[in-house]
Amino acid sequence: MTKHRITKFEFTEVIIRANPGVINSATLDKPLHMLPVGAKGSWSTQFDELPKLIVRMTLSDGTVGYGEFMRDHNTKLVQDIAESLLGVAIEDLCLQKLPILLSREYDGFECAIWDAAAKLQGVPLHKMLGGAIQDKVKVTAWSSHRTLDEVGPWVRQYQDKGYETIKFKADLEDDVVGMCEKIAEHAPKMKVIFDPNQRFENLGETKKIVRGLEKVGNVMILEDPMPIWMLQDYRALREFTDIRIIRHISLPYIWQGQRQQDVVNALIHHAVDGFNFNGGLAGFHRLAQVAHCANVYFWHGSEVDLGILEAMYVHQAAATQNCIWPSDIFGRNIRSHDLLKTPLKFEPPFVHIPEGPGLGVEPDEDALSAFKQAEFIVD
Repeated sequence: MTKHRITKFEFTEVIIRANPGVINSATLDKPLHMLPVGAKGSWSTQFDELPKLIVRMTLSDGTVGYGEFMRDHNTKLVQDIAESLLGVAIEDLCLQKLPILLSREYDGFECAIWDAAAKLQGVPLHKMLGGAIQDKVKVTAWSSHRTLDEVGPWVRQYQDKGYETIKFKADLEDDVVGMCEKIAEHAPKMKVIFDPNQRFENLGETKKIVRGLEKVGNVMILEDPMPIWMLQDYRALREFTDIRIIRHISLPYIWQGQRQQDVVNALIHHAVDGFNFNGGLAGFHRLAQVAHCANVYFWHGSEVDLGILEAMYVHQAAATQNCIWPSDIFGRNIRSHDLLKTPLKFEPPFVHIPEGPGLGVEPDEDALSAFKQAEFIVD
C-alpha cells in the first residue's frame, strides 16, 4: 500500500480584528484574553489583538489538510513540531494520540492531520468520530460587557435573528441583575448565559448575585462563577440555586493546569450541572463520552475563533449525543472575516454541518493575503 507522507507545512499568521462595537460597549474597555501574553499578565490583552495561525499541510499525493491554531501561538514550538512530522505517513499516526507535545499548539496540527486523513478516506470529518448524531448544532449569540442603556436593544437584534440565548462576560463591577431586567423588557424570549471567568470571586458574593438573577428569571446558565479549584463552593452554589452551574474544561488552557481528569473531579464532587468543553478532536470526544455516561449536558466552547476551527467544532459537536446546549460558535458574528471561501451556514439558532470530505471548508486565499502578518514554510 502506498503511504501518504507529510511533505510540507505552509503557515500564515493573521490578525483579524472584531467588527466595531461588537465586543463590548464603547465605555467598557475590558480585555478578555485570560492568559499571560509575553511579560504581560492575565486580562491584559483583547483577544482580537492577538495573532491566529493558519496551516496548509500537504501530503505526498497532493492532498491538503487545513488547520487553525489557538490564538497567541509559539512560533518556535510550531516550527519544531512541524519538523518532527515531516516525512511521517498519515497511516502510521494514531489519531487519538498524536506524537505532539501537550501544548496550545496541539489543536492546530491535529485539525490539519484529521482533515487530511478524512479526505484520504473521502468522508466528512464527523465520520472519523463515529458519525453525526445531530444534523445541525445549536449555537448562541455572544457579547462581552454591556452597559444598562445599551444591553436591551443589543440583545433584541439577536432575538430578531432567531437566536434563543446570548452569552455575556461579567465581573463584580457589572450590574448583571439590571442587565437581565433590561433584556427581559426588550427581548423577553431570550435566555442568558453569564461567564464571569471565575471573577465573582467567592461564594458569598456569588450568592448575592444569584438571588437577584433568580427574581428576573431569564438566566439559563452561570459558567465558572468562582475560581475553579473551589469545588466545595460550586457544590454549595448548586444546592443554593436552580440556575445551572457549569464548569469550562478547556484543555488548551495548559497554563492554568486544566486536564481531562477535571471533568471527573467535578462530577465526583457534585459541583456542576454540566460543562463547556474545549479540547481538540480526540480530547473533546473523550470528554463528551464521560459527560454522556454521566448523563449531563454540555456545549462546545471557543476562543472566538475563525472559520476553520469553527468548522471542526461543528463536526465534533454533531458527533455527540449530549452536546445540546448552545455552543460558542459565533466568530463570524464577531470578527471582520472568518477566512473561509464559503462561510458556514447559520440559520439561528443552528449552524449546519459543512458538506464534503474532511472539514468541508477551505480558506479564502484573498482574505489570507489581506490579513497576513507573516508567513513561513517547513519542508
